[in-house]
Amino acid sequence: MQHAVGSPLPPPHQPGQVPHAGWASAAHHPGPHPGAPQGPAPVSPPPGFPAPAGAVPPTPPQPPAPQPPVARPPAQAPHPVAAQPAPDTTGHVPLPPGGPVGVPTVPPAPAALPDPSTTTLAVLLIGPAGAGKTSVAKYWANHRRVPTAHVSLDDVREWVRSGFADPQSGWNDNSEAQYRLARRTCGFAARNFLANGISCILDDAVFPDRPVVGLGGWKRHVGPGLLPVVLLPGLDIVLERNAERTGNRRLTDEEVARIHGRMAGWYGSGLPIIDNSQLDVPGTARVLDEVLARAIASPPSW
Repeated sequence: MQHAVGSPLPPPHQPGQVPHAGWASAAHHPGPHPGAPQGPAPVSPPPGFPAPAGAVPPTPPQPPAPQPPVARPPAQAPHPVAAQPAPDTTGHVPLPPGGPVGVPTVPPAPAALPDPSTTTLAVLLIGPAGAGKTSVAKYWANHRRVPTAHVSLDDVREWVRSGFADPQSGWNDNSEAQYRLARRTCGFAARNFLANGISCILDDAVFPDRPVVGLGGWKRHVGPGLLPVVLLPGLDIVLERNAERTGNRRLTDEEVARIHGRMAGWYGSGLPIIDNSQLDVPGTARVLDEVLARAIASPPSW
């Protein structure tokens, strides 16, 4: 059996129990469905007036119970942001700066000559046109057991395209300036290679009668550790090799003979000299290693 307004019947209660307030309200005071908006709350009678019959006296408001203090963690300084390493970037490789090349270190009491093929060196190969400097330098650099670079003065000099001062057209201030610029550029390259653990061999036709712009200039540009070695074959050999050249690398026979004659001044200079007239390129490279081993053990004075 349903209630008149559709509300469910109140649950049965046992004698001595007070019916549930919610069920009592629904059973005896039909009205809107629970949850519907209600009217204003009942107002307590003014002081001194009796409450209406059947009214339940209002419960006096209770003061709020004191809440225990909430324990707060001590204030902490903000954590510093850890410095994050810079992400790897392609091509961003730090390089040691180049500096003057020092004299190679010599063991205090070597049992044998040091092995130049495993030593980081800076070598200057000197000789006239046609002496085989470039061929020997390339072969020597290619067959070393440590990283080695070859820097040719003629190659660097020919980096200048427009306005190139060709010595075949005559030696003048412009060609002199370009030669000096090329030597300084080669010297900077050698210092940077050596600073990063790469040996370097340079080649140039340095004249003994021009020490300031020749050997002295190389020493200033590279450093006191530079080891100069002279290649000086016979005149007939350099003339034959010069005849095989092409372009601006080929000189006249008169110019070759004049340069070769000036190179003879290296005899008696104290620098090691290799006469490679009867040596091929590999044989000259082996002799060069022997000369460098002695130069490392006892650096020449120049």
